Amino acid sequence: MQFADLIVAWQKNHGRHHLPWQNTQDAYKVWLSEIMLQQTQVATVIPYYERFLAAFPTIHSLAAASRDEVLALWAGLGYYARARNLHKCAQAVVTQWQGEFPRQAQDIMSLPGIGKSTAHAIAAFCFGAKTPIMDGNVKRIFTRYYGIEGQTNKREIENRLWEQARENIERADKNLDMPAYTQGQMDLGATVCSRSKPKCDACPLQASCYAYRENRQAELPTPKTRKAVPVRSVNMLVLQHQDRVLIQQRPEQGIWGGLWSLPEFHDEQALQSLQNDWQQAQQTAIKLAAFEHVFTHFRLHIQPYWLKCSHLPLREENGNPDRHQWLPLEQLETTALPAPILKLLQGVHQFSGTGDLLGS
Repeated sequence: MQFADLIVAWQKNHGRHHLPWQNTQDAYKVWLSEIMLQQTQVATVIPYYERFLAAFPTIHSLAAASRDEVLALWAGLGYYARARNLHKCAQAVVTQWQGEFPRQAQDIMSLPGIGKSTAHAIAAFCFGAKTPIMDGNVKRIFTRYYGIEGQTNKREIENRLWEQARENIERADKNLDMPAYTQGQMDLGATVCSRSKPKCDACPLQASCYAYRENRQAELPTPKTRKAVPVRSVNMLVLQHQDRVLIQQRPEQGIWGGLWSLPEFHDEQALQSLQNDWQQAQQTAIKLAAFEHVFTHFRLHIQPYWLKCSHLPLREENGNPDRHQWLPLEQLETTALPAPILKLLQGVHQFSGTGDLLGS
């Protein structure tokens, strides 16, 4: 049997069959799962996927939603550009494709936030297209099985992997079950040909696998060059009036794009300026415990300060020209807040009535 046929046979007997986005050819559901699964573990994705579909059961309902509604459901899943592009893509499908995903991979790739592998996966799963995919799981299988060295994010290596993927489909049985083959590669990489401690004895490809034969599983794929992880620092202000805190919407570009967070400042002078802005010059901000949040390319050191408002600042009467709002603490879980900011404000909510946090 050829490479692809072996994986199909294995998937039907040993692969995953009960994930919530399986056993469907609904392109909306497949697309949603593919976007959520980018750089995120299955166990983490499942509850988000189910809540998202409950709120937006169709692509029309997603397209009609506000960006804040979408981001609120995505909060905590990370990589927020995915959520913004998800919303834009839904609107594009509705306005440009009459609410139906295009059937050709090239057309699917033209939509916001959809890359080559995701487009090919949708075409294979939903429309039976004989087209390959190339996500992290597949790259790991291919580099080990064929002994392909070199960093997989380099264009030369990635082109070689895509070429091999197309060749595998051409060599397979003409009646190749594309959904099973596509899912099988994902399943094999996730459950057997894992990054560490691969279960080679359970692998249907073991007999012809280069890495198994040469005992090079730990060396392939070729590790990416490690760089020192920089640390950035930021001061944040928790400005509280009774049961509400001041939040502001972040710009679309940069970390936590489009989400709501806390006002930031660089030094004591900037903090004083913030206090003056919100008519709290007579108050003194209390320094809270600092903490770190880890991103893909850096660590963020967050130093929060807490400042209590005895009355609602007059600036509240002027609307939200700079995207500020006073958020009731009881609405934290339904607001598009980054995970570390949500956790911080949950602590404020929990202890603000006791004086333990606030020193009053």
